[in-house]
Formats: sequence, C-alpha cells, structure tokens
Amino acid sequence: MKFELPKLPYANNALEPHIKEQTINYHYGKHHQAYVNNLNNLVPGTEFENSTLEDIIMKADGGIFNNAAQIWNHTFYFESFSPSPKSAPTGNLEAAIVRDFGSFDAFKEQFTKAAATLFGSGWAWLSADKDGRLHITQESNAGNPMRNGLKPLLTCDVWEHAYYLDYQNVRPSYIGSFWNIIDWAVIERRY
Repeated sequence: MKFELPKLPYANNALEPHIKEQTINYHYGKHHQAYVNNLNNLVPGTEFENSTLEDIIMKADGGIFNNAAQIWNHTFYFESFSPSPKSAPTGNLEAAIVRDFGSFDAFKEQFTKAAATLFGSGWAWLSADKDGRLHITQESNAGNPMRNGLKPLLTCDVWEHAYYLDYQNVRPSYIGSFWNIIDWAVIERRY
C-alpha cells in the first residue's frame, strides 16, 4: 500500500490570521509530506506493507510507528479546522462535555492547560472511552490515544513546527488562536 498526503479541505491561506499560509506550506506541505515519504520508504518488505495507518499505530514501534502516527495525527489535526467553523459543540457532544468537565469553558481551560504544559513535542487530545466518557490526555512525540483504547475526537499539535513561524515560542498564543478555527461540526461527527 502506498500512502499519500491527503488534500486539505480548504486553501492554504484560508485559516489566516490564525494559521498563516507560510505555516501551512511548511507544516502540511513539508513536515506532513515527509512523514508520508518516510513511511513509504520504511514499510516495503515488512509485516506492515499492506496495513492501514490505524493497524500500524496499534502494532508497530520505532520509525514505522512514528511516521504512521504522525501522518494520522496530522491529517486528523488539519481536518478539524475550517475558515468558517461551528464555534461550539451542541447535542450529544455538548452534553458529554458538560457531564465530564462541568462546562464548555471548563473543558477549554483544561484542554488549553494540557496543550500548554506538555513538555517538549507532542499532542493534546480529547478522546472518548468505550462508554462515551471524555478524557483529555497528553501524548509525547507521535503518541496517539488509540493505543490506550480511546477514540480521538480533537487534537492540538504542540510540536514547535505547528506554530513557530506565526507565534515563535509563545505556545499559549497559538493555542488561543487554535480555538478560533476548530470546527465543532467535525468534532461532533467524530463523537
């Protein structure tokens, strides 16, 4: 199986001013593409040659895991955004957020803290367990909560390449802008 870089559901400049075109060009066009290229070079002749990204994430280690997970994580991240997003959850997801975090604002505060305090590179995640309960987790490097039996719903990439061109070393400013482009209609469908 040959992996390909999925097309973005918006133009490279569509998320401005929150994420600028130059950042999309590098983050999506260079970093994300590099993970695809690397995985395509790593899997031939291995047990993962005909596996899906999800299967690789669940079973692989080392470079094959890292590149597969980074492809999956980045695709999931980029597909969460919209230039005209639904700005807050409704329905079942809203009810679950209120049940598990107290309020949407309390959820945003806890998720923001998880993204801001993750040491080094990685991801902050909102996921659901098998009972539909919501959890905020931090994953270092290419980590993905699927490996812990959770269903990912939302992620914030806190590798510096996600924000350095726009926000330099001020990760909290990037996280603040992140909330302006999350399309809660997408997150609701995932739930």
